Amino acid sequence: MSDAIRALLIDMDGVLYQGEQAIPGARDSLEWLASNRIPHLFVTNTTSRPRSALQEKLARLGIDMDAGQILTPPVAASHWLATRAKGPVALFVPPATRPEFGDIDIADMDSTGPVAAVVIGDYGEHWTFEALNRAFRWLMQQPAPALLALGMTRYWRAEDGLRLDTAPFVAALEHATGQTAVVLGKPAAPFFEAALDMLGVTAAQTAMIGDDIRGDVGGAQASGIRGLLVRTGKFRPEDLTGDIQPTAVLDSIFDLPAWWQGQR
Repeated sequence: MSDAIRALLIDMDGVLYQGEQAIPGARDSLEWLASNRIPHLFVTNTTSRPRSALQEKLARLGIDMDAGQILTPPVAASHWLATRAKGPVALFVPPATRPEFGDIDIADMDSTGPVAAVVIGDYGEHWTFEALNRAFRWLMQQPAPALLALGMTRYWRAEDGLRLDTAPFVAALEHATGQTAVVLGKPAAPFFEAALDMLGVTAAQTAMIGDDIRGDVGGAQASGIRGLLVRTGKFRPEDLTGDIQPTAVLDSIFDLPAWWQGQR
């Protein structure tokens, strides 16, 4: 590859921490990146918690970072909307993440007026027939607003069992309206494009480090970004025998400085 790597995208859960434990060496590697002034951005598919909550969690684990260095699907959607949405936006997202949309003009849920976009996130127990039908009616207006999905996770495991996530509601709206959602979360290209825009670099100048062979490595490579796989988090040995071949495999993020220096 002709372009030297200048910047990094770093997954969080499974790379920096697992559960309530920091991955050994994570803090040292991040301090090395900072001391060498290597541009980097933390990328995660989390939609239910704001960046401030993620920052606080990492601080408890001894890892310091600025919340502005974290890219989540709500933040990516906010950037997308700021440049493309000409009018109010309908948000179906958890209350905790609404502040991530900053100065975006948010439509009142009782409004029947037109909107520029309908954003669907992990709305959880706020989903009712009335809420889903409200989103449907907005999407059926002409001209049709954009449909944005904050990731396409089908379900997740809560303490009381499995719960529906974003994808089933997005799929229902796509089926009913004939629209195709713009997905702003890994492994979708618009999410990686938002990350590159925030760093001010090209795909060829960037590497992604993650524990998910498809969401992190495969998604990055599909966008022209080199993909590094770590043997922590959700990594499984069979990840190395599939159709996606990482640019490199590291035992953990602790090995990142040595890998980086080996590329120079």
